[in-house]
Amino acid sequence: MTVPTNNPKEFRQFEYCGWQQSVDQYHSSFSSLTSQTIDSLLDSVNAGRDMELLDIATGPGYVAAQAHKRGCKVTGVDLSDAMVAKARQLNPQIDLRSRYAMKRSQSVAERPQLPLRAIEFCQGEAESLPFAESQYQAAVMNFGILHLAEPEKALGEAFRVIRSQAKFGFTVWSKPDKSIALKIMNKAIETYKNTDITLPEGPPFFLFSEPDYCFKCLQNLGFKNPSVQEIPLLWELSSADELFDAFYKGTARTGGILRAQTSQSLDNIRAAIHQETASYRQNNRLLLPMSAIVVSAQKP
Repeated sequence: MTVPTNNPKEFRQFEYCGWQQSVDQYHSSFSSLTSQTIDSLLDSVNAGRDMELLDIATGPGYVAAQAHKRGCKVTGVDLSDAMVAKARQLNPQIDLRSRYAMKRSQSVAERPQLPLRAIEFCQGEAESLPFAESQYQAAVMNFGILHLAEPEKALGEAFRVIRSQAKFGFTVWSKPDKSIALKIMNKAIETYKNTDITLPEGPPFFLFSEPDYCFKCLQNLGFKNPSVQEIPLLWELSSADELFDAFYKGTARTGGILRAQTSQSLDNIRAAIHQETASYRQNNRLLLPMSAIVVSAQKP
């Protein structure tokens, strides 16, 4: 059942280094896309007020921020300390009610009832979470499992840190035929990449895009009642060049492949992307259909 990398430690370091340099581009390019799954992901674990929730592979903290708005007591953890720094920058550690303290004309009842507790962000590996057993009432991971050296180990860690009857949910991209940006990028890279390069090998990118595989993994780890929901998404970009830059500068895994190419290979890949995206242009914008699946399960 387990699909190991050739060298998990090497692949994990590759991912770490990739994300360390990709934070700002990821935030500018992918935030509008990956944020589209957040409410469905939080709904899958019944996230609500006062729930102690762990956001694994939090990245810039998009899921953590939305869970905080629901009143959850949130901890976000990520392998990349640059991502953790970005999450803290985007989500200042403050008591939100203090913003209304100077509005003396408002009665206490009139002031918005916002969560008091700030989001806590920390660095840590998904495959070895720095938290106690049964510490959380729910855990989530938004597109993080695609980038893990040992994803099944991470699922086991999620099982360990949530309480009995708690839920864990995660998202992954659907297969390329439903995720057009990935289909276009993968085709261009496979057609024109330099085959001489060698990079650390991780688990197959679309391994968890198979619901049956997800269910078997979760059930083997002790989870029960697995479920899956497919969500149609739309990625709006300014141009084919923005799509290229999103992956080249804003991702670890695909970006690592692209950054290892020769200038001629990159020119060919970019040209192919321009050609393949032409039919998706509307009103001087690029509109790319995407799709994701939300998988969830419960700890007995």
